[in-house]
Amino acid sequence: MREDTHSLGVGYLLWIFGFLGSHRFYFGRPVSGTIYFFTLGLLFVGWIVDLFLMPRLEATAARRYQPGEKSYTVAWVCLVFLGIFGIHRFYQGKIFTGLLYLVTVGLFGIGIIYDFWTLNEQVSSRNRELSI
Repeated sequence: MREDTHSLGVGYLLWIFGFLGSHRFYFGRPVSGTIYFFTLGLLFVGWIVDLFLMPRLEATAARRYQPGEKSYTVAWVCLVFLGIFGIHRFYQGKIFTGLLYLVTVGLFGIGIIYDFWTLNEQVSSRNRELSI
């Protein structure tokens, strides 16, 4: 039995803003998340379809990412609401880049965009390190 890395309930909550791609970023689909962001969820059609695809997105994320001590949901909440302060980086134990984000407003916003694309891989890598 696999351990869940991402919460289906959180995915459904994010789906409310899914026309901006939020649930797709959360489940580790940054390319389609970006496309949804710029096309309003493929003109809302893809957004509606994703309501039914949500369990599949969650299952794929659970297979793809390393479960462990660091929670993907906590990291995502920190990124979305406190990313410019680097709180998601502090949470992962990345003190230097956390401080850097703190004094540069998330590396002038560019670092935040980078982290939206890579946060799942960062947490997965950190969980792999902590399990050794």
